[in-house]
Amino acid sequence: MSTNQPVPGAATPDARQLRTILISVSISLMAVVASVSGLNVAQTHMAVEFGASLGTVLWIINIYTLTLAALLLPLGAIGDRLGRKPMLTAGLTLFGIANVVAALSPTAEVMISARLIGGVGAAIIMPITLAVITSTFPEQRRAKAIGVWTAVAGGGGILGMFLSAVLVDIADWRWLFALPTALTVVALVTTVKSVPNSRERSAHPFDTVGALLSSVAVVGLIFVLQEGPERGWTAPETLISLAVGIVAGIGFVVWEPRRRDASLLDVRLFRERGLASGSLTLLVVFGVQAGIGVVLFPFFQAVLGWSGLVSTAALMPMAISMMLASGLAAKLAERLGSRATMTTGVALAGVGLVIMGLFVSVEGGYLPILPGLVAMGLGMGLSMTPSTEAITGSLPRDKQGVASALNDITREFGTALGVALLGALLSAGYRGSIDGKLSGIPQEAADVAREGVANAVEVSGSTGSHATQIVQAARESFVDGWQQAMWVGAAVMVVLSVYVAVRGPKNRMRSAADDAETDPGSNRVGSAL
Repeated sequence: MSTNQPVPGAATPDARQLRTILISVSISLMAVVASVSGLNVAQTHMAVEFGASLGTVLWIINIYTLTLAALLLPLGAIGDRLGRKPMLTAGLTLFGIANVVAALSPTAEVMISARLIGGVGAAIIMPITLAVITSTFPEQRRAKAIGVWTAVAGGGGILGMFLSAVLVDIADWRWLFALPTALTVVALVTTVKSVPNSRERSAHPFDTVGALLSSVAVVGLIFVLQEGPERGWTAPETLISLAVGIVAGIGFVVWEPRRRDASLLDVRLFRERGLASGSLTLLVVFGVQAGIGVVLFPFFQAVLGWSGLVSTAALMPMAISMMLASGLAAKLAERLGSRATMTTGVALAGVGLVIMGLFVSVEGGYLPILPGLVAMGLGMGLSMTPSTEAITGSLPRDKQGVASALNDITREFGTALGVALLGALLSAGYRGSIDGKLSGIPQEAADVAREGVANAVEVSGSTGSHATQIVQAARESFVDGWQQAMWVGAAVMVVLSVYVAVRGPKNRMRSAADDAETDPGSNRVGSAL
């Protein structure tokens, strides 16, 4: 048996404290999310300065995400037990130190080590930020706070990438670490000052076996998704990693029910509509968002000829609409119910994919796909907030660190899955289309052009009179691959919207009387959000 209790002597937060708590955890989350995507804009700079291969540069980027995903569940559970405030403080401290070391790294090896340590700090921070909200905010205000959290989690990556691109453009790539470091310092100060402490008091020992199995399963499966496209899906290391991940995952599913109340995560809870539909929705939505990034950046840069900074800025309408819709989703869920809000969001995101698939063209450029980007952002925002609330609401209050970690792992898996699958669809569609458009092109140049649109544009400069043909063929073939990826994504969204409409979380709409009954002090704290 376990109970979730505030630290003795801690006062109930008032409206002002709730606002400060929300700001603090949002800044903490923003620092973590910005670090996931920020280094993507500096791949070339790191390769040159460190004399590193593409594989090494990708490890600098991916080791952070891999460590973060692997440790989310066990560290979320440890945060529940040891106390959320001291764990958040420790995580922010470790994360800040890692970013300073990364900024000063003299070699790629030091950089990789710093990124790994930063991933550990991020794995402490990320689940606790959401757990603080779900364990601190009164029930009738919790959904709005979760809406702010999901807005930062969803749009923060794009915003962080844009700010990172600005820093690289006007300064040096090492300044990329200034943003998360500054955010960490601010978050640390506000956390120490305002965030209350709460923890689980459990009579059961920590589920060490479950923690190890979950970490091995996550590392194995995400490694496959990250490295499979680069190393090859049939490469020995890819197949071994897949086998290890699957075996560990099966072991986790078999082990956890035996632990009953002492389990790290009772997998039987996935029978509940809220947990199952919320997790699946986040998996798909974040997968599609990540896959869209794989499609859009080559389109902006290689097809339209834009710089990295302008390309990142072009994604901002999607990020802004996503963040706005995340805040609106809480109010909409109160009126229509969580299931209807999630279904509407998923369907709207699917419409966005259809719009982009229908209207993308080499000649049309950016404006024809802009409505699709906005629709995607709005749909994702509307679906993420109730999905997150469905996941956290399915686990007891004393397991909110675990619930938050599960929510975050689902996002990380979705991101890796979306990049791998939509990237593969884009590549297959591109190669299938360009093969018939390279007649008369020298064999060596044609082979390079088949590798991708950026490769085709690069090699065209050395082909003399064939340059225009190669560039035009590559751009048209990229659009064909884009459309193929969009249609598959739209089909997945249709299936998901039907599933959520039928098997989504039960609609729980609160009345004013319910609010007053659940929290007599609601008038006092109502202005907190």
